[in-house]
Parts: sequence; structure tokens; C-alpha cells
Amino acid sequence: MFDFDATLPLMAVQFLLLTALLNVVFYKPLTKAIEDRSEYIRSTQTEAKERLAKAENLAQQYEQELAETRRQYQATIASAQADAQKIAAQKIAEAQQEAQAQREQTQRELDQQKQEAMQSLEQQVQALSQQILDKLLVGI
Repeated sequence: MFDFDATLPLMAVQFLLLTALLNVVFYKPLTKAIEDRSEYIRSTQTEAKERLAKAENLAQQYEQELAETRRQYQATIASAQADAQKIAAQKIAEAQQEAQAQREQTQRELDQQKQEAMQSLEQQVQALSQQILDKLLVGI
């Protein structure tokens, strides 16, 4: 079955040469390419993780700044509303004082007119009384 002549060692040498040749020509470059690719993937993955961490930090920082800005504008709005309420209360108070002053002025004018009317009526009553008295005296 097996022939152990010179072909067996020759085949063994051919096998070893083919293995060495494949190792040099195919396996080493392929292994190097695979290692280079693995290194590239690792470095890219590391870089991506760093960028993701930076992006998350920036997002967190922006969210904090946004929250601070919201707090500031809400405080500004609250302050503006308080100022508006103060101004409105002041205007209402001024309007009430003005209305009170106008009522008092009107009341004084009415009182003065009433006094004038009373004096006028008093004079008319005296004049009428005098006329009645004169007619009564003339008739007697």
C-alpha cells in the first residue's frame, strides 16, 4: 500500500516548503492584515467611546445651562409680573384718590349750590313775607 521510497521524503520536503511558502506569502500578510484591522477597530472604538463621552458631557452641560437659563428667565418673568402688579396697584390707588378728590369737589360744589339756593329761597321768602305783610297792613 504505502511505498516508502524517495517520494515520501520528497513529499515531506514539498509539504514543508509549501507550508513555509504559504506562511510567508499568505498567512503572515493575512495575520498582519487581521491584526491591523483589529487594531484599527480597537482604536476607532476607543475614539468613538471618547467622542461619545465628550458628547454626553456636552449634552449634560448644555442641559444644565438650559436649566439655568430657564430659571433665570422665569425669575425675570416673575420679577416683571411683580413690577406690573405694583404699577397696577399704584395706578389703581392713584385712580381711587383722584375719584375721591372728584367726589369731594363735587360734594363741595353741591353744598355751595345748596347754600346759594337756600339763601335765594330765604330772600324770596322774606320778600314774599314782606309783600303779604304789606297787603295785610294795607287791607286793614
